[in-house]
Amino acid sequence: MAATVIAFTLNGDAVQVSLKSADRLLVDVLREDLQLTGTKRGCGNGYCGTCAVLVNGAAVSACLQLAVLVDGAEVRTIEGLGNNNWLHPVQAAFVRKAAFQCGICTPAHVLAACALLEQNPNPTRAEIVATVDGYFCRCTGYYKIIEAIREASKLTTRPA
Repeated sequence: MAATVIAFTLNGDAVQVSLKSADRLLVDVLREDLQLTGTKRGCGNGYCGTCAVLVNGAAVSACLQLAVLVDGAEVRTIEGLGNNNWLHPVQAAFVRKAAFQCGICTPAHVLAACALLEQNPNPTRAEIVATVDGYFCRCTGYYKIIEAIREASKLTTRPA
């Protein structure tokens, strides 16, 4: 059986991956083939949200996403936000509000917040809560996460 080669944009860079099997999951390709371990494997059935990545701007569960389906897509992981010299405004807000504990769910919460703010730069508290609701955090309450997203919306909103 021939390998399937997929090409997509990953964190702004063009990549190609040879898949030995068409049923490989995106979470495994990211973690094992591309060494991007910020995407966490949680429940394995899309329920907890810790494996979230952005595909064409939408948050998706990488543990459910077949890698072949991102051929030609734009994929962003937590490694694609900020760098050693600059934090993305959502990352900066999470730091300022201490909205993380162990770091298992943090990448998914940050990416979900980025997706929300890119679609709606000024969300209501209810819209933020609805976004946060799909991502489990077992270490802390959601209050600081919600406050971090509210602060990030102020940092990313530009005056008219």
